[in-house]
This record gives sequence, structure tokens and C-alpha cells, in this order.
Amino acid sequence: MKRKMYFMVFILSASIITSGCTVIFQRGRRSDVQKIGELSSQLDQLTAAHNLLADRLKQEIADKQVRLEMAERGLVITFVADILFDSGKDKIKPEAFPTLDKVTSVLSENLSDFTIGVEGHTDNQPIKYSGWKSNWELSSHRALSVLYYLAEKGVSESRLSAIGYGEFKPVASNEDKEGMRLNRRVEIVVLPKVAKVKKQETQAAQEPISRGQFK
Repeated sequence: MKRKMYFMVFILSASIITSGCTVIFQRGRRSDVQKIGELSSQLDQLTAAHNLLADRLKQEIADKQVRLEMAERGLVITFVADILFDSGKDKIKPEAFPTLDKVTSVLSENLSDFTIGVEGHTDNQPIKYSGWKSNWELSSHRALSVLYYLAEKGVSESRLSAIGYGEFKPVASNEDKEGMRLNRRVEIVVLPKVAKVKKQETQAAQEPISRGQFK
């Protein structure tokens, strides 16, 4: 229960920061109660999807090819790049299709209302032989390859976005081969939807609980 509350508070805070406006949470205001209820429902859906994926991807997780995490930003499905791509390539290997299909079915059938971000990452080794201009370019093209695959399998295009981070968001040290292997990855992030909170005027009859100004 505490973890659920922390998650909702984080998402609400992120929404406030990105909206760039003054927000007043007022005691008992119906819109605030509704937002918290919506976030709670979404978190329940994400948790159920996490558990379903954990069951369907049991072997891949045991083989350390896929990781699942309920993170502050949402449900994160991480593929070690080696399972999806040959070295320096952005074409998905056919043997990875069954694993991606397990994920795609859950995204389509169980999380159909959620936004999905596809993130590409690499290790810090400079591009030498593969023809890419940089790790940014390689990671971006790999993210797009996964995005196109999801779209071709029926995930609504309007829900999808892709970004390449290159080597700049490592999850392990690049000082050894295992760390570099973990850093070469593609992450599918299922993002909770939070409606923007509009600027509210202070009313004398209402007692504000907290107030913050974000630029």
C-alpha cells in the first residue's frame, strides 16, 4: 500500500512539474480525489500486467534476457540488446519475434489505454565498423525498429514514441563485458496517463493543503 501511494505521489509531482503552472491541492476538492482514484486504477492495471508478463516471460527472465520493473515512471520491460539484434545492427532477429509477441499481446489486450515509450541504449564503445555516425544513431534506430514491430503487430501508432539515448543512461559499469552487455538494451516503458492540472485561483472559502510554483 505504501509503495502504491509513493508511486501515485511521484506521478502527480511529475505532472505538476511538466505542466509548468501553480497548483493548489485543496481539502476535499473533487477533481483531486478523482485524479488519485484514476492513478490508483492505472497502477492496479500496471501491476496486473507486470504479473502476467512475469509468467509469460519466465524463461527469458531466468536466462537474464529480459527484466521487468515497476519503476517510478511506470512499467519497464527491458530487453538486453543481444536477444534482439546482432552486433551493430538495427534489424530485429527472427528468433526474437516470439518474445516480442508475448509483450505485444499484453500491450494490446491488457494495457490498451496506456502510452508506450521505446528507449534505445548502448554501451560507451565508439562506433567503428558498423557504419553508424554515433551510438545515438544506433540506439535511435533500434528503438524505432521495436516501435515499428509493435505497430505492425497491432499496437496503436498514436500510443507509441521512440527515443535513442546512446551511451548516456547506463545501468551498469562499462568497465567489463557484463556491464556493457547490460547497458546495450531496449526498454519498453508503459507510462501512466495523468491529465494536466490547470492553474487554480485561491478561494477564500477553501483551505489549501500545499502550494508550489514550478517553472
